[in-house]
Amino acid sequence: MIFWLVLFLGLGIFSIYLSRLQPFPEKGTRFGWSVLISGLILWISSTSPQGSGQDLPASISVFLGGVFVITGIRDMSMNKTDVIVAPLAGVLFCLGGISLLSSRWEFAGQSEQIGSFILASTMVSVEMYLAFRGLVIGVPGIAWSKSGIRQIHRGLILGENGAISHFEKSWDMEDQWINSMSYAALVLIHRSLGNSKEEEESLAELESLGGWGAVDDSWIEAIEKGLENFS
Repeated sequence: MIFWLVLFLGLGIFSIYLSRLQPFPEKGTRFGWSVLISGLILWISSTSPQGSGQDLPASISVFLGGVFVITGIRDMSMNKTDVIVAPLAGVLFCLGGISLLSSRWEFAGQSEQIGSFILASTMVSVEMYLAFRGLVIGVPGIAWSKSGIRQIHRGLILGENGAISHFEKSWDMEDQWINSMSYAALVLIHRSLGNSKEEEESLAELESLGGWGAVDDSWIEAIEKGLENFS
């Protein structure tokens, strides 16, 4: 039980910490608190006079990990808003699944043992891919761009978590259109703030990428609308 308590505590705290480095921190924070609350439930159950089932921690780990792996993969591949939930939830899912499989190893037949080994290997392989895709490659530029426009509509322009900071991080070497959108947003923001020097620098970068013609009109309208509300 101590192993599971340490695992839940460590993953929960680590997820909350990493979430602060992401453009959409609420997703990692939600996962982190869910893991911490589950760890608290496990700790309370371990103090019960009747004790808890031997497979309860692993079962909770598989269930919690499976749910957040699905939502994390969706956010990582489709929405492109989070890269830490899927790999960290995959750790829970893998350890819980392997624990359940190993607890029945000596009672299983040869075919069941082979199937369990293949299943465990598959889970580990998927987890390695999720860890590489999320924790190694990191947050894509479009995620910072999405969060940047959200910060504008929230009225958060300056500071470490402001729109300017987010757009300055939304660069992509492959998709240059993301860079054009970011520089266009920075031009409009600095223009509204009266930062002529920063506006000229961002405009020069935008011109090198094709100018205003490379930016969709709906994106410009969304930025201007947010800045009007901020003003």
